Amino acid sequence: MEDEKIRVRTENDRMLDVHVDNKRADGIWIILGEGVNSLKCKLTPTDNGLAYAGSIMGREIIYERSVKQVREDLANQRQPQDRLPSCPGGSRNRGRR
Repeated sequence: MEDEKIRVRTENDRMLDVHVDNKRADGIWIILGEGVNSLKCKLTPTDNGLAYAGSIMGREIIYERSVKQVREDLANQRQPQDRLPSCPGGSRNRGRR
């Protein structure tokens, strides 16, 4: 599985690439930093739905994509060809007796 990264803007207009832990239309969990010094933050949609915002250690972070765009991204990630095929005869990993 590939790690997804997104670009967020800090309150002093710096752009940061952060890892995405979980992404849904109602919230995006990101991880800032690496290892023991990493911080986790939830970005929630703004009131107008045009961006996601959150804060880490009192500093505001903004992901500049709308809820509609994130929903489209999630729908594109869940294509039928990405799913594993099911076994027609049930599980093939049966134990012998």
